Amino acid sequence: MKLMKSSYLAAMAIAVSALGTGVAKAECGNVTIAEMNWASAQAAARVDEFILKHGYGCDAETVPGDTVPTAASMTERARPDIAPELWMNTVKEQVDRAVAEGRLTVVGDVLEDPATNAGEGWWIPRYMLEQHPELATIEGVKQNAALFRDPEDPTKGRVIGCPAGWACQIITDNLFRAFDMEQAGFNLVDPGSGAALGGAITRAYNRGEGVIAYYWAPTSLLSKLDLVRVDLGAHDAATFESCIAVANCPDPQPNNFAVSEIKTVVATDFANRNPETIEYLKARVWSAEAFGQVLEYMEEQQADGQAGARWFLENHEDVWSQWLPADVAARVKAAL
Repeated sequence: MKLMKSSYLAAMAIAVSALGTGVAKAECGNVTIAEMNWASAQAAARVDEFILKHGYGCDAETVPGDTVPTAASMTERARPDIAPELWMNTVKEQVDRAVAEGRLTVVGDVLEDPATNAGEGWWIPRYMLEQHPELATIEGVKQNAALFRDPEDPTKGRVIGCPAGWACQIITDNLFRAFDMEQAGFNLVDPGSGAALGGAITRAYNRGEGVIAYYWAPTSLLSKLDLVRVDLGAHDAATFESCIAVANCPDPQPNNFAVSEIKTVVATDFANRNPETIEYLKARVWSAEAFGQVLEYMEEQQADGQAGARWFLENHEDVWSQWLPADVAARVKAAL
């Protein structure tokens, strides 16, 4: 009799749990999530997909995305429902207009302290800064070309720029000229590819050599290596767009990369229908350490975003459980 009662209670618990999930699914419905074509955005999208599906009962799926087409599609058609990692600098005017018109909602930041943990810049190893504090600024770098010796031209310093064909190549070339780096004794070196850029930085770093190079965060490289962004001075948006971002600008003046805004953006209709999932997306702000560990895993294992998300969820319950109510976290854990 006792065994029968226990079995009955267990069956009832399962039924209630299934009913609760069904209700949540009916309320949440279909959810489309933009999975951009770079590692951090792929991992973020797949984590959201898993949590919305198993924690909130959504019929969630990822769809291919990229910054400009995803922003346009969300603005015009309210699809996809969620862009977990939208780099706003390129589409800010468009998104701000859609927010003002009530079509899109900016939920919040993707990363903690984005001014420090995200964006583009010229970077040096922290060990160089500790030995030579003046290298914190571009003027200090210019006065110390000998510390950044070019292996191909030892009489000069070296700035490792962007591979040909990347948008940042134009920007770096113009900044190099704007800061009179050639007159200060530097060569601007094209690394040839993204992999070669990362390899050149890592090789110099591991040897304890001087290096200054373009790079961006969040990336696995900046998670593994302790690099510091050089202060290039103030960013002037007007002259940046009219000259620094334009190929062969005749007279570039000193400027800086914009502070990158990396936001989670959702269609307002979806936000209004799903206040509970919006609370999750507001709470889901990654630390640089947690995001970096996922990116390192993906690089080392040649893993895609889905595998990276699974690794994160299985190994960092201490992080993601803080984003969720206890009952939702329990359902996600059970699904793993």
